Amino acid sequence: MTTVSNHPLVPLRRAVTRGAATLRPALDLVLPPRCLRCGDLVADPGALCADCFQAVAFITRPQCARCGVPFGGDWGEPEADEAEGLLCGVCLRRRPAYTRARAALVYDDGARPLVLAFKHADRTDAAGALAGWMARAGADVLDSADLVVPVPLHRWRLWRRRYNQSALLARAVAARAGRSWSPGVLTRARATPTQGGRSRRGRAENVRGAFQVVRPERVEGRRVLLVDDVLTTGATVEEGARVLKRAGAVAVDVLTLARVVLHADGEAP
Repeated sequence: MTTVSNHPLVPLRRAVTRGAATLRPALDLVLPPRCLRCGDLVADPGALCADCFQAVAFITRPQCARCGVPFGGDWGEPEADEAEGLLCGVCLRRRPAYTRARAALVYDDGARPLVLAFKHADRTDAAGALAGWMARAGADVLDSADLVVPVPLHRWRLWRRRYNQSALLARAVAARAGRSWSPGVLTRARATPTQGGRSRRGRAENVRGAFQVVRPERVEGRRVLLVDDVLTTGATVEEGARVLKRAGAVAVDVLTLARVVLHADGEAP
């Protein structure tokens, strides 16, 4: 089965579009744009087909004012306005290290194929479209940001993957918002095993001491927007936020493509 990640024309289209934006009409005729999630033909590059659009859950108000988790339920506009500023149970019990977090999508069975194709299957051409969703979802945190910084990969993982998906998103988000971005400010001080399958505490222990700021003058006195692909328990971005604040950042907000909706105890499903 040919999917969005293994379609033979995807690499060719990506290579051509990098240097030939003016050839768009001819390119669309020869290499028609395909859905970011399933690979079916769509009208415009960076779009979802109708079925995939229905399958993906975009995060909308009302949401926790701090971590951005959607409250769920059938809320009308007046009720959503009244819920503005409310905190979820997890944030009421424990204040995260970051100031605010926002995400475009709920990370579930609908969003998973889209995120994994971008992260592991070379769908780097999707970065611009995904960043557009993120910019809309995180308009408030982008508006106050002085500097956009991606969550870094360790050099060995970057060598194996060949690109940092968070850096691609950060660059595209910064360009859309007219903000500075700095991919080399926050680095990995050590390699860490994958976070998959770990509890909230296990994830926090796994990334403790994993980051360092190599150019503190870039973040001192500034509001930093930390960008990642997926927020699960928040352990990774919280550790990054702590390190950035120790280096002098006055505040650290977080923007991700997708986020897991946690159980009431703060653990991932």
